[in-house]
Amino acid sequence: MDKASLFGVVVGTGLVLAAILLGGSLMTFWNVQGLLIVAGGTFAAVCIAFPTAELKMVLPVTRRVFNDPGDEMMDIVKFMLKAAQIFKRDGPLALEEMAPKAPNKAVHKGLQLIADGAKPTAIHEILGTERKYMEEHHRVGQKIFNEMGKFAPAFGMVGTLIGLVQMLSDMSDPDALGPAMAVALLTTFYGAVIANLIFIPMVSKLDRRISIEVTHIQLAIVGLMSMHRGDTTTIMREKLKGFLQQEEGDLDAMLKG
Repeated sequence: MDKASLFGVVVGTGLVLAAILLGGSLMTFWNVQGLLIVAGGTFAAVCIAFPTAELKMVLPVTRRVFNDPGDEMMDIVKFMLKAAQIFKRDGPLALEEMAPKAPNKAVHKGLQLIADGAKPTAIHEILGTERKYMEEHHRVGQKIFNEMGKFAPAFGMVGTLIGLVQMLSDMSDPDALGPAMAVALLTTFYGAVIANLIFIPMVSKLDRRISIEVTHIQLAIVGLMSMHRGDTTTIMREKLKGFLQQEEGDLDAMLKG
């Protein structure tokens, strides 16, 4: 679980609720009509904008917002260096036993390809294609959330217009003015909160997640090519160190550990 994402949702929601409670009752901000307009309208608009096959990607992509990738970069480097030593000592078939223990799918597939005798160009092409497909897959989910971030405030404005029309259509009834004005204002509130607290931040987080996963695959490709080429452990370590951010001394200690 990514603590930052969970923290942001909990704290953001908590602060909005606290601001409401400090100024009055929570029920004052509860309006079923407004919620139906914003939530239902946003959902309907997304269904119109995207095909069913792409809408099914939303749930898996959403999980990536709240899943913590951890320090996978360092794990990949350590694993690749260890795999290179075993490859030199025991040959390519020994990599089949290591492949299931790989820290990600790219390394797993790459080791299997080396064990099967695949050429470096084939390995690079296969993993490059997977990288491209993975990025496109996640970009679709990101685009859906981006559009939802646009649709929610827009339908908030639609609700505002509906409320104003209802209010202006019967100015003779003072009792009807309050509920109509509530719809007019609360739909804008719902749309703004949902878009700026949920959808738009998720787009930014997914952009970072995609960048990290692309880097992981690129790191795997560099390590696998170096292993296949028969580079020494020192040369391979230097190639892989460029992907890491730690200080030089700390990094060497971590890799040796």
